[in-house]
Amino acid sequence: MSTWVRFTSMGGEPGFGTLEAGRIAEYRGELFAEPVATGRTHSASQVRLGSPCTPTKLIALWNNFRALAEKLGKPAPTYPLFALKPGTSVIGTGETIRRPPRYAGKIVFEGELGVVIGRKCSNVAVADAKQYIFGYTCVNDVTAVELINESPDFPQWCRSKGFDTFSCLGPAIATVLDGTSARVVTTLDGVERQNYPLSDMIIPPEELVSRISGDMTLYPGDVIACGTSIGAGSMKDGATVCISIAGIGELRNTIAA
Repeated sequence: MSTWVRFTSMGGEPGFGTLEAGRIAEYRGELFAEPVATGRTHSASQVRLGSPCTPTKLIALWNNFRALAEKLGKPAPTYPLFALKPGTSVIGTGETIRRPPRYAGKIVFEGELGVVIGRKCSNVAVADAKQYIFGYTCVNDVTAVELINESPDFPQWCRSKGFDTFSCLGPAIATVLDGTSARVVTTLDGVERQNYPLSDMIIPPEELVSRISGDMTLYPGDVIACGTSIGAGSMKDGATVCISIAGIGELRNTIAA
């Protein structure tokens, strides 16, 4: 197992590498194309971590956990239900979520598991999907929720989720994750709001990759946010949201006051 991060050094130089015991072993080349170790290391406390990848798009699932589906009275989907979020919405851990300047309504956090694509894929079989998954990261799928039904004629999922800074990713990509035991834990200003098992997922990662790659080509660095469960809620300006998954780390972002 490796845990990959992207960072900016104290001197402003971008880099990436593997994180272990508080130190980053630096690599060069392309993260998804056989990177080469440089032999240099950095203290994680002396660099600024960024988003661990730069997706062309983020695919955000809806109604993909049994507990939430039961609470909402919704049937389990037979096919992934999703919205698209642009790459311009992505930020990393420690970066600030910005309220859209012309929106004064409720902003919602959603703690989720993100599946990071490692190879270009299109229409792959479920049995082959695992080889296209590079790893897993934490996601805060931020939503300007009052915009979804602003128009009675057209639900605006993409607009409500696609604002700059509304896709928080990080702090790392773990290449291995035990989905049978891992949990997503979300805190809001230090108070636990979500704590749910990934084993409750309705459509698992390999099937998501297969089904979605049949709808659109997925590129290295693209992220599938697997959906959230009970406990997602609104956050006030100035609040700090932390999403953590054991083995990946802690994604922490504050919404601008």
